Amino acid sequence: MPISNDYVKGLDRDYVFHSWSVQGALNPLVIAGGEGCTVWDYEGKRYLDFSSQLVNTNLGHQHPAVITAIQEQAATLTTIAPATANLMRGEAAKRIIEQAPAGFKKVFFTNGGADANENAIRMARLFTGRDKVLSSYRSYHGNTGSAIVATGDPRRVPNEYARGHVHFFTPYLYRSEFNAQTETEETERALRHLRRVIESEGAGSIAAILLESLPGTAGILMPSAAYVQGVRELATEFGILLILDEVMSGFGRTGKWFALEHYGVVPDLITFAKGVNSGYVPVGGVIISEQICAYFDTRYFPGGLTYSGHPLAMASIVAAIDAMRKEGVVENALEIGSNTLGPRLRELQQRHPAIGDVRGAGVFWALELVSDRASRAPLAADKMAQLKARLMERGLLPFIVENRIHVVPPCVISAEQVEEGIAILDEVIGSVLG
Repeated sequence: MPISNDYVKGLDRDYVFHSWSVQGALNPLVIAGGEGCTVWDYEGKRYLDFSSQLVNTNLGHQHPAVITAIQEQAATLTTIAPATANLMRGEAAKRIIEQAPAGFKKVFFTNGGADANENAIRMARLFTGRDKVLSSYRSYHGNTGSAIVATGDPRRVPNEYARGHVHFFTPYLYRSEFNAQTETEETERALRHLRRVIESEGAGSIAAILLESLPGTAGILMPSAAYVQGVRELATEFGILLILDEVMSGFGRTGKWFALEHYGVVPDLITFAKGVNSGYVPVGGVIISEQICAYFDTRYFPGGLTYSGHPLAMASIVAAIDAMRKEGVVENALEIGSNTLGPRLRELQQRHPAIGDVRGAGVFWALELVSDRASRAPLAADKMAQLKARLMERGLLPFIVENRIHVVPPCVISAEQVEEGIAILDEVIGSVLG
């Protein structure tokens, strides 16, 4: 029998348990295949992918060099224990260190971003001999034990089983927690707030400050360079490690190899996943500074995963980074964001009163939708649902969180495809919201 959308959806609803969902209310989109910035279903309906799935397909779908590398590795060695030395694991780590800031030495590989953050927290606690971890209320760090409690958004609340986590507010001038009117005020007051949290919690009890370099799921929030530099200075002053989470923002997404490059800041640990291989095989990791590597040269590290440095994932990283270098993918993301995507989104804001704020870098943008620009009241959930449904009808696959449309296409997107997507956004926002 030919495969149909209905058949695949039926299989899914009969046998698959979905994440972050009320199971009985689901009506999942069926996807049969993809190429570049486009995906399609079994009936031939095509979608321009403005979501990069979960903001991970930085190279787009089915990049031939990465697919070939996975196939060749599968024919050579499909799996091997992490305690062994493996060619692809070494080559993948070497390439990541080459792109990292100066002062980083080794990579600990994990299965994804959540366990990358778990292991970075573990390293920080062991290195400092302290317990507490500070992180932002506006953040997402994964859905494993410590990572979900480090997460600030409400999904952590039914999952608060880990110890030693404290949250604080980071800059977000559009909805300031600090009654600020300017970026400078927002930065100064946010840093003062963080200093008081450190002092109140007891600096000697804090192992790490964990921050997304550029918060993604929370709204693509753009901190000033002065803020991130100020956090680095506070961490250094109090002997606290700084962990920057680059799981969503890394490997070209913001027009830089790492989003931290926008700030001129070097952390102690960097976590990554998603864009390092466009998510073709599950993988993540921690990039470790020389100082922390030296600490564990003579001390036991009590952590590990069966699939750490899995050969198929490693081969996909090597091919992905090589392709990004060869094809100028990071440069394309910067060019598209600066000259096409960013300007066109700001033009949409000029035409549509419902777009209260536009912010982003590279191919990492958010439209914040409001019911009233003066009060900045978030657009109602039913209106956001209408927008999502209409965008998909028109062949655009969006990434929608609360009252925001995150515009996050693959880093390989062309200016022509951006124009196509913007035209759909323009039409749908106008038709749904007037």
